[in-house]
Amino acid sequence: MVVLSDALNRPMQDLRISVTDRCNFRCRYCMPREVFGPDFAFLPHEELLTFEEIARLAALFAAEGVQKVRLTGGEPLLRRDLPELVRMLAKIPGIEDIAMTTNGSLLTLQRARELRDAGLQRVTVSLDSVHDHTFMRMNDVRFPVSRVLAAIEAAQSAGLDPVKVNMVVKRGVNDSEVTDMAGHFRKTGATVRFIEYMDVGNTNGWRLDDVVSADEILAAIAAKWPIEPVPPKRPGEVATRYRYLDGAGEFGVIASVTRPFCSGCTRARLSSDGFLYTCLFGSTGMDLRTPIRSDVSDAEIRDIIEKVWGRRRDRYSEERTDETKQRIKVEMSHIGG
Repeated sequence: MVVLSDALNRPMQDLRISVTDRCNFRCRYCMPREVFGPDFAFLPHEELLTFEEIARLAALFAAEGVQKVRLTGGEPLLRRDLPELVRMLAKIPGIEDIAMTTNGSLLTLQRARELRDAGLQRVTVSLDSVHDHTFMRMNDVRFPVSRVLAAIEAAQSAGLDPVKVNMVVKRGVNDSEVTDMAGHFRKTGATVRFIEYMDVGNTNGWRLDDVVSADEILAAIAAKWPIEPVPPKRPGEVATRYRYLDGAGEFGVIASVTRPFCSGCTRARLSSDGFLYTCLFGSTGMDLRTPIRSDVSDAEIRDIIEKVWGRRRDRYSEERTDETKQRIKVEMSHIGG
């Protein structure tokens, strides 16, 4: 199999596909209401990639070495007939793993089963607190914790297991609830991943003082339950893994700010309007929608992908400075987390 590597010898193995830029939450670290309000202009339907276009591009990425696909948004379950896209992706040679990140608001047991039957293998659910008062303040639409917990159980019951639960930790907002989150999911089979608050996009008001470091998160958990590190399952993993010594499961920490992992990043990102981004903190993407709608051959589109990835040198988190923090970056809701 061809394995495409960038200018820093990092292979392209993972493709994150945003299927919509819309979301029904207004989390302040991603889509703050004062920016993404009633008058915000989301992409019109005709500008979104069709499922056929997504599948065609995914197949071309697979031919370049991509093995894992993750569906993101926005909130991907807002896209109608998503199981049909999963079915199309599952037929692509070389794609070994199909996953989805969701806020859980629309993930019922029936929908989880439909997605599993179509070929979805894993689900990651975003949940920033197990307490209603904190979670409702963070999602800013007064969505209750109980419904997200029900979605996690639905995913597990449907066989989309093991479920991962992402908690973005922000100082002064939910940092005092790290052990509550860890304690809730110990022994449940779900794996919590604690994520340092990142300066994605331009609208979330990020400050370094708001970041709760991986060291602080680990210290809080270790003070309550003894833990030890776990080796990564594969190269390119962004989460550092730990397990509880009492056998109650494991959790992860994603420390993009204090422990950058740019040197091992294998992720390409395809926005819902068909632009290829080579970094979560990227400013510009390469338009693939225009050539795919212009009768350009697969070979020519692969050539574009190869050239973009071949010159990739992105190392934003390792190079983060006062100057780079001022860079205009694509919003996370546009290309997925």
